[in-house]
Amino acid sequence: MVSMMPTMPTMPTMPTHHPPLTVGSLFSGIGGLDLGLERAGMQIVWQVEIDAYARRVLARHWPDVTRFPDVRACGRHNLRPVDVLAGGFPCQPHSLAGKRQASADARELWSEFARLIRQLRPRYVLAENVPGIYSSEHGRFFGTVLRDLASCGYDAEWQCLPASAFGAPHKRERVFVVAYPEGAGLAFRQVFGPDAGAQLAAFKRDCGSWWATEPAVGRMADGIPARVDRLRGLGNAVVPQVAEYIGRCILRHAQHAQSDAG
Repeated sequence: MVSMMPTMPTMPTMPTHHPPLTVGSLFSGIGGLDLGLERAGMQIVWQVEIDAYARRVLARHWPDVTRFPDVRACGRHNLRPVDVLAGGFPCQPHSLAGKRQASADARELWSEFARLIRQLRPRYVLAENVPGIYSSEHGRFFGTVLRDLASCGYDAEWQCLPASAFGAPHKRERVFVVAYPEGAGLAFRQVFGPDAGAQLAAFKRDCGSWWATEPAVGRMADGIPARVDRLRGLGNAVVPQVAEYIGRCILRHAQHAQSDAG
């Protein structure tokens, strides 16, 4: 297992990979992780999301992607194998704003994530949650996550990344875990690299549009369709720029592995 201290991430240049790495999206929400990984150059092939409003948002932006409503009914019998298994499993059991019942909370679904890792055996795993997962059950729950990955034959790296490190006008810290088969990661320890140089300038240059403004979310305005659902979806979403950064790191590693194999 490899852990690195939080730092400002170095933005890698845009990689290319042919064919594109395929992504299976768990706990998709409104698609923040999906959008970032797609922008990095990956292909979303299926999504799993229980919330009906969020599924409508996903259907609008990924009309050709297969969707499933319940992760507990999914497995190798109905999910296509993918290169990257990604998802932000429910954060409510671990959030500092909640009761922090962790494993005792019915919404805790890491076990389903781990089950699908065992069944699908992806090349990479990308998991996301709130910083409270570090201290959930006095640290034991995060230890369970790492043990489960190890029992599946994966090494892991993790870090708490704030959206503000990528230019967002808000902090929005989230813990990201990247896992890969044991022995495949010696060159991958740079995924959360320590260089605090010109990464934001590089990101702006590559991605074009930047944080010109924050979209209005209508917290006090009347007459906005699905206002509560929209606010919940935005509140649970991953900032796509952060997911894109991690997606680029994964692609870069996949390219190096391919070159070494060739």
